[in-house]
Amino acid sequence: MDIPALTTMANQIARNLAAQGEAAAVAQTAQHISDYWDPRMKAALRDGDRSGLSAIARAAVDRAVD
Repeated sequence: MDIPALTTMANQIARNLAAQGEAAAVAQTAQHISDYWDPRMKAALRDGDRSGLSAIARAAVDRAVD
């Protein structure tokens, strides 16, 4: 899987939801990843470099894939 592309996608989702407040954005981003991302995409983020994720995206990925 292309980690930079997955990072970009997670950051875009988080950025689109950020106006709802951090807690809601984290929860909704995590829910989106859980519901719609292929297991291979989630595994790649779980095992890959998360340093490029925004704070909201990182918290959401931690919740969705760990």
